Amino acid sequence: MSTRKLHLILCWHMHQPDYRDTGTGEFRLPWTYLHALKDYSDMAAHVEAEPHAKAVFNFVPVLLDQLEDYSDQLATGQYRDPLLRLLARADFEKLSSDEREVILDCGFRCDHEQMVSPYPPYKRLHELYKHVESFGGNALDYLSGQYLADLVTWYHLVWMGETVRRADPLPVRLMAKGQGFDAEDRNALLGLVSRVIRELIPRYRALLESGRIEISSTPHTHPIAPLLIDFQAAREAWPDMVLPRAHHYPGGTGRVAAHIRSAVESHVRRFGQPPAGFWPAEGGVSNAVIRQFAGAGLRWTATGGTVLVNSLKHAGEHAESTSQYLYRPYKITGMDDGPACFFRDEKLSDLIGFEYSKWHGADAVTHFISELERIHDETKGTEAVVSVILDGENAWEYYPYNGFYFLSGLYKALADHPYIRMTTFSEYLDSHGPDQGASLPGVTAGSWVYGTFSTWIGDPAKNAAWDLLCDAKRTLDLIEASGKLNPAKLNEVYAQLAICESSDWFWWFGDYNPGHTVASFDRLYRDNLKRLYRLLDVETPLMLDEPICHGDGNDMEAGGTMRRAT
Repeated sequence: MSTRKLHLILCWHMHQPDYRDTGTGEFRLPWTYLHALKDYSDMAAHVEAEPHAKAVFNFVPVLLDQLEDYSDQLATGQYRDPLLRLLARADFEKLSSDEREVILDCGFRCDHEQMVSPYPPYKRLHELYKHVESFGGNALDYLSGQYLADLVTWYHLVWMGETVRRADPLPVRLMAKGQGFDAEDRNALLGLVSRVIRELIPRYRALLESGRIEISSTPHTHPIAPLLIDFQAAREAWPDMVLPRAHHYPGGTGRVAAHIRSAVESHVRRFGQPPAGFWPAEGGVSNAVIRQFAGAGLRWTATGGTVLVNSLKHAGEHAESTSQYLYRPYKITGMDDGPACFFRDEKLSDLIGFEYSKWHGADAVTHFISELERIHDETKGTEAVVSVILDGENAWEYYPYNGFYFLSGLYKALADHPYIRMTTFSEYLDSHGPDQGASLPGVTAGSWVYGTFSTWIGDPAKNAAWDLLCDAKRTLDLIEASGKLNPAKLNEVYAQLAICESSDWFWWFGDYNPGHTVASFDRLYRDNLKRLYRLLDVETPLMLDEPICHGDGNDMEAGGTMRRAT
């Protein structure tokens, strides 16, 4: 038996952009609370169920802001999410046209193979919808209140975490009933939704305090920090990248510092301690960003493996296989007090994110373990540290039973393995010392997607969105310099700006993305910019009334919510 250990870090990234209309407080899209019910609850439960499990959970502050908003809604009964408000509604016979549209627009937005087809009553609702829709015109107006009540109930049932279904008899009882759900059924389901969501942050904090997990963070609203600092960073990995009309984002260095500072404050408030490390938005790094992380006292950061490949090539180094360079942390030369940089194993991360959903759970676990054993064999003489980092919420929709059998089997197999040791970034550094690893002259700026920033800049629509943001920031700077904004108004203005700086708007711009989703994000981005101008008491540019992008891609993997690394 090998006495060498292989150290495995499973890092699950939890993020949703701010879906709120900041003027009214109303949520435009329900994805935050639906993922809370299904994915954030399940991911905590899998660690709770395996005493020897270890993992890192990266919670973006803007997600935590929204989870707390939902907890407040559920505690007070003052619902600011239209879909949640409908679940709480007693009478479905007098719905407004807007309320009917909310239900019909949302009610089947999920992976049909895993979340519709397995449930015959829900599948019948979809078949009936498609049949009535085929008549065109106002045919959908003939769907009854009971149909809509059943649809909103089933939609919440299929978005319920598998561990929740197994721990509470209510979801199974309602699924067995199948149809004819009444106000009492919906109220009971609402009570379960409330318990799950309101317990989430305390559950993760308890796991943190028990030493079972590490919780890391991200600059507050998930901005692509290297691009905020310098658009030219995009050309380090892609020299021919077409950049926005604006030469740079005004005051970007200070904005990144503000996002970092706010994230640390958020973490202390919610988890009782500052984060030891950051997974930067989309793994986006540059030397300038890492210097800011060093200034914030972070011990570690992480990004994609392709960024490391590009950085080594830039430094004139070459390695034949990942076993020669990937499985150790690096420190940037000249940043002795800077964070250790870990690099993502793209293959293993994408296997979980995209491939294992098609496998039998036990086979997927066996294959994953064999891949780790192969890495252990290939890294002779060293104790490899393997960083598997991926979206902790969107992948499971495409797995049977929300990934229950894969995840529970994976944690059990890893816990029982003789030399694979689950750990966290901070625990690894504690046990191996801050100077363990290798040095790197610098990083070639990039992200975990292709090692470039092409997912967020370079496309005509993405560049147009950046130019709109730059125009708004220049206007803000002029108004601020005039002294017209009092401190309270200035805080409100910068909070709104931070939302506009999120990476998510730029992710979705591009005609290759699905039109329905593009329309939702395009509208919300432009509305956020409009509100920024209103807060500045400046006339809103007319161009914000026109869509930036339409999107006509219908075959994006995972609905466009995730990307493969290569």
